[in-house]
Amino acid sequence: MNQVQQQIRFCTSADGTRLAVATVGQGPPLVKAATWLTHVEKEPYNLVSRHWVAELSRNNVLVRYDSRGCGLSDRDVERISMDAWLEDLEAVVSSVELERFPLFGMSQGAAIAVTYAARHPEKVSQLILYGGCARGLLKRNPSPKVREAAQAMLKAAELGWGADSSSFRQVFIAQLLHDATTEQQRAVDDAQRLTISGANAVRFMKEVFEIDVRELAPRIQCPTLVFHAEEDPCFPFEEGRLLASLIPNARFFPLQSKNHLPFETDAAWPVFLSEFRAFLSVSGLGCRSHDENAGETGKLLLTPRQLEILREVAMGHTDKQIARKLSLSPRTVEMHVANALLALQCRTRAEAVRRATELKLTN
Repeated sequence: MNQVQQQIRFCTSADGTRLAVATVGQGPPLVKAATWLTHVEKEPYNLVSRHWVAELSRNNVLVRYDSRGCGLSDRDVERISMDAWLEDLEAVVSSVELERFPLFGMSQGAAIAVTYAARHPEKVSQLILYGGCARGLLKRNPSPKVREAAQAMLKAAELGWGADSSSFRQVFIAQLLHDATTEQQRAVDDAQRLTISGANAVRFMKEVFEIDVRELAPRIQCPTLVFHAEEDPCFPFEEGRLLASLIPNARFFPLQSKNHLPFETDAAWPVFLSEFRAFLSVSGLGCRSHDENAGETGKLLLTPRQLEILREVAMGHTDKQIARKLSLSPRTVEMHVANALLALQCRTRAEAVRRATELKLTN
């Protein structure tokens, strides 16, 4: 098993909750909103998640974190709610000093990503959602039988999640995956057992049942791509389509899969990756204006920190020298430079310096 070269740090959310934050890969930053059932230390090696970590970090610095109550983050927490999840994402972004970045949300994390993008439009350059929903189960006007089934699921989780027997967890797996091998099911069971307690699993499910981003979704301002499996057993296909319809100009991409989220062996996986990468490669931040207002346009595209670092690059300083001068980490400097390249549509630092000089940004 190859050792993944990732860095794990900790930051503190607004209410004092300690969060584990992992960065891996090289290139422009890509932030993944947290879901439950995460463990940033173990994810690179589990069949459930290793392909996500490997591929999303192939061309990017992937920033991901354990949700409160999960993994290496604080497990014993007072609050588990959408407001708390939003505060956690805000804290993570602040801790790695990101100014503007693509944001990815899958499953429950899609609602967190939508909420963040709606409330921080200046931060999110592109939004990618997979297997999300606009409305949780109890916000879809469910029948009494559906409500009873939901309550039974919560009670069963409370009693059976942490037990030595995996019988309940296997029932839960069946609600997420319809096309998994025995080995893959075992990997999911391991992830469930290691990442979260039964009590917290119940609290998470209750919040997921109450998701409602119908008022926030229309406020999204960035380019958005929404993926959803046609036979998703967790969040109905219609919910994914509704979410896409609420976001202005969002592109909806159905995938042929019976699983809530694809395994590496799922036929939908390479299709997703191809569309995901193509979407990220088309930047909505490009500076195309060459008229007399081009300099002002460039200044709007680059943050003050990016401009500051680009001036240091223009003077021939290395990332380590810049980091030391500005009291930053070299990795943070690297991500700021990558964002500047993205904004200016340049492939190299020398090209970015020339472009910035033309636009009189480094004066």
